[in-house]
Amino acid sequence: MEQGTQAALKEAVDRTLTQAQIPGAAIAVCIEGKPLLTLGMGHQDLHQTISLPSDASFYIYSVTKSLIAATVMKQAKAGRLSLDAPIQDYWSNFPVQTPITLRQILSHSSGLPDYGGLPAYHEAVKVTPGAPWPPEAFFEVASRQGLLFAPGQGWSYSNIGYLVLKLLLEKVTGQSMQAYLDELFFTPLGLTQTFVAASLDDVTGLTPGYTSVFGDELEDMSQRYHPGWVSHGVVVSTAAELATMMHALITGELLALTLVEQMAQPVHRLGPHPPLQNVGCGLGLFVDTASPYARVAGHNGGGPGYSIAAFHFSALAGRPTTIAAATNREGDNVGVDVAYALARVLAEA
Repeated sequence: MEQGTQAALKEAVDRTLTQAQIPGAAIAVCIEGKPLLTLGMGHQDLHQTISLPSDASFYIYSVTKSLIAATVMKQAKAGRLSLDAPIQDYWSNFPVQTPITLRQILSHSSGLPDYGGLPAYHEAVKVTPGAPWPPEAFFEVASRQGLLFAPGQGWSYSNIGYLVLKLLLEKVTGQSMQAYLDELFFTPLGLTQTFVAASLDDVTGLTPGYTSVFGDELEDMSQRYHPGWVSHGVVVSTAAELATMMHALITGELLALTLVEQMAQPVHRLGPHPPLQNVGCGLGLFVDTASPYARVAGHNGGGPGYSIAAFHFSALAGRPTTIAAATNREGDNVGVDVAYALARVLAEA
């Protein structure tokens, strides 16, 4: 890479971090499947004394949904699941009687509620960050709300839906989430720093992530926030390995392209959400159908301490490019802002 381009990329990221008051970020760019740049920017501490390494580990939060969705597609291809069958066909005592298909759950058009806006959830995270609710408690809190709309007749983001898919996959495959993601993603791609976090003991190597969810002051959540608070399970990864996974998924290295096309086909359109121009929600992927960089597909993630993004740009400066970004403080989609800041520089280089 030319020094001028690398300097411009660093400047764009630094400007985004400064505006959002983020201590640091790890970024990774690969073009046509080959690593172009892996970089740690800024600092891993609030006092700005320790540089953030390029291989820093983060919870990827909701980008995990893309991995779960890909596994559902794999099981559908194998004939163990049907995307248009109701969940009740596989889960006899499912807590909702109204038929809801797997396709509707994957695309957040099921009507299943969420817990993200519930005061009880946020209070529990604040008071007992190391003791998450079991799945039954997530279901109970959500079920009190009932369906938000008739399945297929609306759109509402639902972590509960992906908790359902996680548990269904464990039932159908007879494997843990770690095992079925190992099989589809981690082992074939040779990833050594990516895994499913199940306990605080698993995540002693997480980079510090700063949050105000516990009180008024920014605090490091990395050894306090139990991964079980992410109801559908959460993967730990680095920017470089996250970019590798998203590239391999979108380009058909792991799944047949016919399945990827289904995942990237918008089921519901959400309109402009800058920097994305026209967001569509597919099956475990968000897609920008009006991007100047041809089709953009991927997912973002956010939670205490981190903001994450991993997107594949099908023609960025004429070449397929995957960008992953992870910041060490949560923000309003600041991970997406960092990824797009990189994209704009590469498009003009």
